[in-house]
Amino acid sequence: MTILLGALFLIVAATGTGIVLSRQPRRQVMAMAVHGLAMTLLFAALQAPDVAFSQLVVGTVAVPLLFLVVLASLRLHRPPPEDGAKPEGGGPG
Repeated sequence: MTILLGALFLIVAATGTGIVLSRQPRRQVMAMAVHGLAMTLLFAALQAPDVAFSQLVVGTVAVPLLFLVVLASLRLHRPPPEDGAKPEGGGPG
């Protein structure tokens, strides 16, 4: 059992590091979902099924889904690029 816990702790540490080192928001969200799943497995191995189920629902599904919705919303409301043209009036240069 201690080998399993050690392996799960290493997986949790690796997935947490993966979140931090990701630079693209979508990859960060997917890394968060994988980290949530790793935490779920760790909690299940620690014999905390209620916490594991909560982590599965919230950390693996709900939070990453909300982040993906926000990222999609930001992409929809982004103004189109202006082909390098300077804005009219008031800008320096």
